[in-house]
Amino acid sequence: MRKIYLDHNATTFVHPEVFDEMKPYFTEKFGNASSIHEFGRIAKAALEDSRQKIAGFLGCKPKEIIFTSGGTESDNLAIKGVAFALHKKGKHIITSAIEHHAVLESCHYLEKNGFEVTYLKPDSSGRILPDTLKNAIRKDTILTTIMHANNETGTIQDIAALAGIAHEAGVAFHSDAVQSTGKIPYTIPELGVDMLSASGHKFYGPKGVGLLYIRENIKLVPLNHGGSHESNLRAGTENVAGIVGLAKAIEIAYRDMKVEYERLQRMKDAFISGMRSRIKDIMVIGDQQNCVPNTVNVSFNGIEGESIVLSLDLKGIAVSSGSACASGSINASHVLLAMGIPPEQAHGAIRFSFGRANAESDIEYILEILEREIARIRGISPLYGKA
Repeated sequence: MRKIYLDHNATTFVHPEVFDEMKPYFTEKFGNASSIHEFGRIAKAALEDSRQKIAGFLGCKPKEIIFTSGGTESDNLAIKGVAFALHKKGKHIITSAIEHHAVLESCHYLEKNGFEVTYLKPDSSGRILPDTLKNAIRKDTILTTIMHANNETGTIQDIAALAGIAHEAGVAFHSDAVQSTGKIPYTIPELGVDMLSASGHKFYGPKGVGLLYIRENIKLVPLNHGGSHESNLRAGTENVAGIVGLAKAIEIAYRDMKVEYERLQRMKDAFISGMRSRIKDIMVIGDQQNCVPNTVNVSFNGIEGESIVLSLDLKGIAVSSGSACASGSINASHVLLAMGIPPEQAHGAIRFSFGRANAESDIEYILEILEREIARIRGISPLYGKA
């Protein structure tokens, strides 16, 4: 059976060049970067070379990069770290209702510990309007955290404008850039953020490694303790092999950015056009003018999304009904509901996320399978065409 992977927003394979770069650090260069002997010094040099390389691509200082286990840890450290550091100044935090669960659950935790959180609603395209943020800022606001690109719809926020509004009020700004890093070009100065999260496995790096950019004058309280690693902000032996892989993955992403962006956009456009011409009663969700090039979120009227996922999986096509971190949930996507999508349509939404595992020649085959399966499921659905 032909296998086609369309869930690159959940995770990606490790790029062969990344794997090759990492291999020596599992074998002959296995030292602990905190050790002072030669093995440790070799590992430490690789760690700091990786930090410098990543900082070069992101346009920041090497010392402003902290290595973590991934996007979830980076989000937790940024949000809780700033909240605990600035709690005497204020206890109000602003985020959006469409954030990843790593951000939302961090905010829920803080609410249980005396903080107040405002959850901004997006417009119908999934964008947080600048005036919405401006009107929500109070004298006791200490942090705003809004994601760069949404993991379900791919919609890109105008982070530079939003960060500018926060800074006018003296409020720190964090952005979860897990779904934008490696897909669209950006630098830290262009975005104007104080903190930014990214995760290696979303752009062909290894799982279990990520980064948090922290502007040098931002104060955070560390969440774990035990050593002075990562500028005293993240205790624990560094994942040198993973960090080396992360740096290589960013290097490859920026090297291939233009070509890969254009290739993915062609596939996305052909896929959307093909669906609209072959399958009726669908709705493409999100701001298609401000969107990462690989992500398509589509609601198929009259069908439960889970049934589509399972049906396509039996045909060898892997897709998602939402965030990978919310798999197993029977609830409609909180992102789509916040955008004003009716629950019955939100339940029928599927995320297709293209990547390096796909070829443009896959599109016709995907459309053929999808058209046939949607027709079959709708034919037995008690919801479709019965009104």
